[in-house]
Amino acid sequence: MTEDSAPARRDSFFGRRKGKGLRAGQAEALATTVASLRIDTAVPAPGDLRSLFPRPVEAVALEIGFGGGEHLIHRARTEPAVGRIGVEPFVNGMAKAARAIAAEGFETIRLFDRDAAELLDWMPAASVVLVDLLYPDPWPKTRHFKRRFVNPRNLDRLARVIAPGGLFRFASDIDSYVAWTLAHLDAHPGFRWTARTADDWRQPFPGWPGTRYEAKAIREGRRGTYLTFERV
Repeated sequence: MTEDSAPARRDSFFGRRKGKGLRAGQAEALATTVASLRIDTAVPAPGDLRSLFPRPVEAVALEIGFGGGEHLIHRARTEPAVGRIGVEPFVNGMAKAARAIAAEGFETIRLFDRDAAELLDWMPAASVVLVDLLYPDPWPKTRHFKRRFVNPRNLDRLARVIAPGGLFRFASDIDSYVAWTLAHLDAHPGFRWTARTADDWRQPFPGWPGTRYEAKAIREGRRGTYLTFERV
């Protein structure tokens, strides 16, 4: 079975895998760039994830569900000492990001195009300093709440892979998902909300470039909320 034909796990938290047809350049980037940068969870993880990158990095960060890659690529440009693993099962988003990654020749990005839960289970304990979950699918219908990425099992996964003192950052424009996330993180012993004032969750994270999902929310009259939790 190939990476592309692998079925979704039973605990998958994403929806459709593919949308409209790819442009020629995107298809080529998907076939070449993603193939060269894809993390293979069929082999044991290295003891130190920094060894995944061809150039030396000081730390490793993970972004789950990067969409078109705007934030992932911005951070790679502005924080070159950090190796970044980007997860995006949606083929069109991965193809868009892969084309930009290939154009700039980043050596501090690796990619994963399946369920983030699979990757988290593969990663060594305390191996990353930051996990970003930015404007994830809110699964707004009550019957779909079980598909929200923030849940006790995934928080256990995150607590295992984030080093003590590391951060989990969450952004959303959906108030019910924000409240859901606060409740779940408050109930988990591995995390502490770092906010001290209201501006701490109203203002985007330092160095925030904006994303197309945030721009859509603003156009539709919704405001983003930005939560930071420390791994204790």
